[in-house]
Amino acid sequence: MKTILASETMDIPEEVTVKVDAKVVTVEGPRGKLTRSFKHLNLDFQLIEGGKKLQVDAWFGTRRTMAAIRTAISHVQNLITGVTKGYRYKMRFVYAHFPINASITNANTAIEIRNFLGEKRKKLRMSLSLMAMILSSSLGLVLLSIRNAMSKRRI
Repeated sequence: MKTILASETMDIPEEVTVKVDAKVVTVEGPRGKLTRSFKHLNLDFQLIEGGKKLQVDAWFGTRRTMAAIRTAISHVQNLITGVTKGYRYKMRFVYAHFPINASITNANTAIEIRNFLGEKRKKLRMSLSLMAMILSSSLGLVLLSIRNAMSKRRI
């Protein structure tokens, strides 16, 4: 049986502004601006109470559409976390025989990995909003941290 209307709301923090335009959600905060498109979902997004709450509706939804409501809310919450607190990813290189070496180049915006799976050198460029740093480099272990930068650099 189909549900006529399923709806869920979420609160928006004061330091964050959210804009909704044709299923494209834009979140702006102290650490920058993030945008995500939800055009593939059959949901309605609208700001209520003067932009302090986001409401997601599904009309005549099936079970799958009802599950997509909570998924969309979670994605918007992750966008809000990204523009307020930021994210930090830690990567650990571990090897059995051939040592993997990693170095940071180009003002902390590129990672160069050497001797990984027989490949001599692999250089990975990151987005301008990301920065990388080596936290520790002991024998057999390289702990690398990648985080989104605080400054509002253009991509």
